[in-house]
Amino acid sequence: MNIADERFYRAQITQRIDFAPDLWMFRIRSGGEFKFVPGQYATLGVEGNGKRVERPYSIASSPSEDEVEFFFELVPEGALTPLLHKMQPGDQLLMRKVPKGKFSLDLQNGRTNHLLISTVTGVAPFVSFVRTLAKEWKEGRFDGTHRLFLLNGASRPWEFGYLQELNQFDKELPWFKYVPTVSRPWDHEDWPGEIGRADDILRKYADHWELDASNTIAYICGHPEMIEHSKAILKRRGFTDTGSVKEEVYWIPAK
Repeated sequence: MNIADERFYRAQITQRIDFAPDLWMFRIRSGGEFKFVPGQYATLGVEGNGKRVERPYSIASSPSEDEVEFFFELVPEGALTPLLHKMQPGDQLLMRKVPKGKFSLDLQNGRTNHLLISTVTGVAPFVSFVRTLAKEWKEGRFDGTHRLFLLNGASRPWEFGYLQELNQFDKELPWFKYVPTVSRPWDHEDWPGEIGRADDILRKYADHWELDASNTIAYICGHPEMIEHSKAILKRRGFTDTGSVKEEVYWIPAK
């Protein structure tokens, strides 16, 4: 990697976990200062044959961790994920030194409920939210007045990269609720959880948790179709003013 551009770190992959043939996690050591707010994304790149390919990826880790974590889905025709999918710990990639994005928790506008709706890798920024607040809670710097409610949709159970961690947080943290839901349950009779897409169970849980536009901000991250469906459902529930719904679209081609 011969790039001499000052805007990039030559970051090193320190860990890889494969959740499925097309889903995996990297932990990356940036090699320099990288300050971000939970919910932001980093721009990763690979250089080869004289050209550089870059894409933004939401960060799953908390700012207090010494490595930066990402959750990837292989897009076979994609420009970058097929290159990343071949990489292993020890390999280097490019990482822009400045994070971007405004998909952060809004703790200022008076609403104390945060409804998080995601599909597959779209859970990454929400993992960052929960890890960050969990640490602050344990250190006495967060009082639990803000509550997080996470709906996490996937086709199959193995697509939940953070199932165990989020279930554990749900048990330990009085201010966090986690509901994973599977949309193709017929192959997985042993699946104990909810069935249907994230937007299918949205009404049920918004009612169950008593979340409405007066007390809640919604955050939607993942597949564009799920985002559109969820926004329509929320709009009918009164989420119409600016700032009541935040979104981060992941452009994944339909399978």
